[in-house]
Amino acid sequence: MADKGKSDIDAARRVLQVEADALRELSATLDESFSTAVDTMLACKGYVIVAGVGKSGHIGQKIAASLASTGTASFFLHPTEASHGDLGMVRGDSVVLAISYSGESRELIDLLRYCRGNSIPVIAMTRAPGSLLGRHADTVLTLPQFEEACPNGLAPTTSTTMTLALGDALTVALMARRNFTPEDFGARHPGGKLGKALHTVGDYLMVRNTQVPKIRDTANLQDVIQAIAEGRQGCVAVVDEEGSYRGIITDGDLRRSMQAGGDTSSAATMMTEGGRTFARDDRIALVIDVMTKLRIGNGFVLEQGKPVGVIHTKDLLEEGYI
Repeated sequence: MADKGKSDIDAARRVLQVEADALRELSATLDESFSTAVDTMLACKGYVIVAGVGKSGHIGQKIAASLASTGTASFFLHPTEASHGDLGMVRGDSVVLAISYSGESRELIDLLRYCRGNSIPVIAMTRAPGSLLGRHADTVLTLPQFEEACPNGLAPTTSTTMTLALGDALTVALMARRNFTPEDFGARHPGGKLGKALHTVGDYLMVRNTQVPKIRDTANLQDVIQAIAEGRQGCVAVVDEEGSYRGIITDGDLRRSMQAGGDTSSAATMMTEGGRTFARDDRIALVIDVMTKLRIGNGFVLEQGKPVGVIHTKDLLEEGYI
């Protein structure tokens, strides 16, 4: 078993080494055609349509998804489906990014002919500039000819890795040219922890119907206990006669005041003055970081000095923010 394990690891290292060498070669051979491709895609008023067959098609789907999620409107079009009516999806203001390592995928012919007849720019990603695809493209991104990491030299491995990496390079270059911000990214990734971390406090409050537990600073002990219990947030905001925020009383503060024999004559005497508050524009990631570092379980959201929302770590956990 030990010999088999070593053999597996050796094979894996060989694959990774071959593909790493290919990526270094790809980096070294990039030329002005890359900038031309970025210019063409940036100027596109419609969609960047990515097309490819087989493994190139699978890689193309990922490239289209990456572009779409980072500010470049894009979708994947299967060349065979294009030949059977989906060419109607290719508008005159589109740009086509066609992928074929050999450049001789016959399924691309109808799409290339349609683009040529309608003056739609074609960017080719291929190792063969003189191929069918290369000859019919306006811009050719040439992939270096490199051995496949497959032991038979047949299965697309190195070639698909280079194609994927070049697609990532285009995506990131376009992001830089667009000044694509984390806020832009968050707007397109509302789901999952990554997207949720980019939500703002306003986004968080928008889907919540929680009443803000608050009480006047002159309220007595019994009223404070009742307000915390009814609010079900483990805290209450203390406000003045105009409704402006003064401080916070948590259930922990309440217990400590009562056990220590402190002044419980009014909410003002029991509260933690100020406390950590947040604004609607704050990112949830910031809120989580602050609450974690300060070891606090809740905080109020203020607008023009008045409490308009409350954030509790248990709710952040339940809704997948943490």
